Amino acid sequence: MDNRSEIREFLTSRRARISPQQAGLPSSGRRRVPGLRRAEVAQLAGVSVEYYSRLERGDLSGVSGSVLDALARALRFNDEERTHLEDLARTAGPGPRRRRRPAPHTVRPNVQRLLDAMTEAPAFVMNGRGDVLATNLLGRALYAPMIEAARGATPNHARFIFLDARSHQFWGDWERAANDTVALLHTQAGRDPYDKTLTDLIGELSTRSNDFRARWAHHDVRQHHKGAKPFHHPVVGDLHLTYESLALAADDLTLVAYGTEPGSDSEDKLRLLASWAATHMFVPGVAAPPA
Repeated sequence: MDNRSEIREFLTSRRARISPQQAGLPSSGRRRVPGLRRAEVAQLAGVSVEYYSRLERGDLSGVSGSVLDALARALRFNDEERTHLEDLARTAGPGPRRRRRPAPHTVRPNVQRLLDAMTEAPAFVMNGRGDVLATNLLGRALYAPMIEAARGATPNHARFIFLDARSHQFWGDWERAANDTVALLHTQAGRDPYDKTLTDLIGELSTRSNDFRARWAHHDVRQHHKGAKPFHHPVVGDLHLTYESLALAADDLTLVAYGTEPGSDSEDKLRLLASWAATHMFVPGVAAPPA
């Protein structure tokens, strides 16, 4: 992916969402574009208009941390956006293009044993591209529609959401799932713009899905460490699950585990799903349920 284009479009999109009133500036004159003008961002960040214009054209090479802090304050970045800006500045530096360590395509046996030991909670491990690399038994049962849709390939959240119509039934809130997935991909692209597999995935989705292409243009970034998600599972129906994301720092992977509120209807349905999985699913690792 083009680092300069990503910087330009990211800063432009963040500038466009802030009104002069929100920034505490007087609003005067006719505005051809929404949001702040470049001169206003420069004023808020305490830099010259010429310098900010250079940054917004995509040149973050050599930018100091204090300038990044000033930009983040001027454009009202949250923590994820601030980190994304740092990633873009890091990969904009001079010298050879050194990419991060390639994202793993499998998990270590010890990680799989850890998953398998989690018998009461659906759990899986994914990389920054949204590939589901491993699950426990209950995780395979929960994600059965996504795993089946992959047809033996590595299941991927974004491909399932944007290229398979069944995802609209599986995700209880498809719009939110779609927005979150694109934001996660944008975050990963900022961390490692030279990951060819990620670039190919984004190119495929941009070509085949108008829904993805429209969301990608928003340049939202996000990391999710905890929360709740609604599902509609073909075996047990509606599920409302909480989740926690844990970083596997040694492998640059993420382990996600789901749970339920004690005494809830979803807790009963998760037990039912576990019973179904124990009866119908036998293959270890990522595997689709029998037809």
